[in-house]
Amino acid sequence: MLINVQNLKKDFTNGEVVTSVLKGISFNIEKGSFVSIMGPSGSGKSTLMHILSFLDKPTSGDYLFEDKDIKILSDDELAEMRSKKVGFIFQSFNLLHTLSVLENVALPLTYTDISAEERDQKAKNLLEQVGLSHRLDYSPTKLSGGEKQRVAIARALVNNPEVIFADEPTGNLDSKSGAQVMRILQELNKKGNTIILVTHEKFTAEHAERIIKIKDGNIIEDTRDFSRQKAQEDLKK
Repeated sequence: MLINVQNLKKDFTNGEVVTSVLKGISFNIEKGSFVSIMGPSGSGKSTLMHILSFLDKPTSGDYLFEDKDIKILSDDELAEMRSKKVGFIFQSFNLLHTLSVLENVALPLTYTDISAEERDQKAKNLLEQVGLSHRLDYSPTKLSGGEKQRVAIARALVNNPEVIFADEPTGNLDSKSGAQVMRILQELNKKGNTIILVTHEKFTAEHAERIIKIKDGNIIEDTRDFSRQKAQEDLKK
């Protein structure tokens, strides 16, 4: 089992006011899955993603990643897990405009033992995989929204992560670019990548094989094989 979550809770304290954001949720995610975590703004889905991706710790409950208990890890150990185990795709792309497309993709490898030549070659291969081999030397400012997100996908893959977290990856894209991004995510999943997609959009969520719906910090529905086949057919049109 890749991810095992049991009775996970997260509280935020502001003075004497305690706000419960996650209220005791439990689920498992198997390696190679494509899972959507869906819910409205304020539902707790982003907080859950931050915990699952080692950006935050729960207030209580258990989170096991590859049978490793996350709550006992130090901040340095969590940082190492983030760098080696997960890749991130954000709604706002989070690309550095002072770097070229190639440099943005290679950036996560900077602090590894891989040589500069190997870093660049790996980044080039991934950019070719997402259809951007002709944009290597471009600044991100010269790219369309869809191209920026494809650069972000290549960057997320550069460390060979166990799981890719996609946080509203189509939120800033037009429908055509959004469909292209979802096709890439589906292809990555077919190749064995675990994808966890966080979204409030029903259409986007339905590209996954499983949808976990969250509302007010609780799981209200956990559905497998919702209407993925139809969503995949729509992408082919």
